[in-house]
Amino acid sequence: MAPRRRWLAVLAVLCLGLGHAAAAQAPEWPDPDPLTGPRSRLSARKDWLGSRQVPSDTDILVLAGHADSQGIPGAGTSGEAVDLQGAAPMTNGLRDELHWNLLTAQAVVNLGRERGLRIRLYDPGLRTIADADDPRTNWSVGRAHAAAGGYALEIHYDAYGPDGVGSGLIPPLHRPPSRLDESLAQAFGAYPLQYREGLGAPRRGIAILEIGKLEGPLEAALRDPLRSQVTIAAIAERVIVALEQGLGRGAPGQAPLATNAGVDPTLSPRPDGERSAPPAWRR
Repeated sequence: MAPRRRWLAVLAVLCLGLGHAAAAQAPEWPDPDPLTGPRSRLSARKDWLGSRQVPSDTDILVLAGHADSQGIPGAGTSGEAVDLQGAAPMTNGLRDELHWNLLTAQAVVNLGRERGLRIRLYDPGLRTIADADDPRTNWSVGRAHAAAGGYALEIHYDAYGPDGVGSGLIPPLHRPPSRLDESLAQAFGAYPLQYREGLGAPRRGIAILEIGKLEGPLEAALRDPLRSQVTIAAIAERVIVALEQGLGRGAPGQAPLATNAGVDPTLSPRPDGERSAPPAWRR
């Protein structure tokens, strides 16, 4: 890690309390989280347990949510600053969520590679692909990766206000939840297994990680030029620590993953802009 980036990561850990031990003790963190804001209000309805072991060299594919759906239904949230406060978008032509999804996904991949993980980023490049089954979409590439035995993780920021649910992992549905899913849920919170009757990505074997609602202190930190880089570095650190722990590569002394889960399959949250409609509707 370059000296400047190493200093930024250390500063994030010191200022925000996001070190390895903190990630292992995620269930004890206060709500709202000091970095990512409110956790999923559906965590109490967690009806799954990620106990399936995965190889320590599992190939991890990271995707930026909404990278291929700009300008069509499922483009993601613009964030509180743009929609309610009159701020300019971070990137012209893109929803702010995608802007932060891309930066966060790249930071996660860069840090993971430095730590020796088999991890890579897929970016379709084209920002509008109307056919969800086009082989270049996140869904298609992630589905193929998961079917081949890898772990596909799509990074998102949640909607602001009452439409948003909060940070947490929405596990993939193609096979029983794994230790990777459980570790990420401990670090960020959890959504029920059949959230909104199964979103498009989880139904294709892709886990969705909601980093936090794009509002309040989290969005302010991301938009602040003096804090943006350190905030993204801290988020990436938390994601990588969780992945390391799920792969059985956690630092010595880390607490074991929890083995209990509540059960409540009833769901009624509001949509948050995820590309969840059937392909025929989207066409």
